[in-house]
Amino acid sequence: MKRKNSLEEAEKLISEVEKTKDVELDEEFRERLRIEIAKKIEEEVERKKRESLKKAKKEEEEYFVRFSLNIRLQHLTLAIGVILLIITGLPIKFHDSWWANLFFDLIGGIQVSRFIHRVGAGMLIFVSIWHTIYIAFTKEGRNEFKELLPRKKDFLDFYQNIKYMLGKTNERPKYGRYSYIEKFDYWAVYWGMVIMVLSGLILWFHNFFLGIFPKFVFDIAKEAHSDEAMLATLAIVIWHWYNAHFNPHVFPFNPTIFTGKISKERMMREHPLEYEKIMKEKLMKEGKADEK
Repeated sequence: MKRKNSLEEAEKLISEVEKTKDVELDEEFRERLRIEIAKKIEEEVERKKRESLKKAKKEEEEYFVRFSLNIRLQHLTLAIGVILLIITGLPIKFHDSWWANLFFDLIGGIQVSRFIHRVGAGMLIFVSIWHTIYIAFTKEGRNEFKELLPRKKDFLDFYQNIKYMLGKTNERPKYGRYSYIEKFDYWAVYWGMVIMVLSGLILWFHNFFLGIFPKFVFDIAKEAHSDEAMLATLAIVIWHWYNAHFNPHVFPFNPTIFTGKISKERMMREHPLEYEKIMKEKLMKEGKADEK
């Protein structure tokens, strides 16, 4: 059908030329010219179609800045530190298992595993200090912290989401900058850091702390460190990774925490209240600019 239309268009063009120039082309030449013009017409139509699709895709893929470079670097440092702690900490916890001994053999022994574990611990301590300074002494940090504070709406959103998942309503909860799930992630890390850092320091510098505290404090620190580490590992692998990356809406990977950007489509779906807020602020700025 497309070829037929282009040939008809080519025929019209040739006829117009013949009429204008008052000439009659040779039939064989006329046919070759008709096919060549039809081909050019098809190529031009395809080019315009590609440009149109490219433009539509560009308009559709409007992005918003969600995370600053500071936040992304904090997350990257935390992620690397935690991964090092997990892959070296679990073999130490289960040191008498065959797979732990295989791991130690591969990396050069349990002492190497302990060294890498302490590198990860150093990164965790560093990023906790960095984040504390960030939320205490920067405007962006204070604003982010306020957004992450639990509110009455979070409990209402939780109830609404349970109703939605049970099929009791067709309306999903509408989230602002952070959902209650993201806030839970944040505060779980806070709680976990306090336990892991304090108990880890007692275990790391045990000779010093045993000179200050009785041995049962060391035993409590050992159990708390081990159990919290297991809980944190399960929470990260099962809860955080699913919600952040394995959720069907973003599977197999969510690049936002690495690029700092989120698409308009995802923003409207996942954070509709924040999207409305951004649009209102944009309209207000445009209105003030027009007044000037």
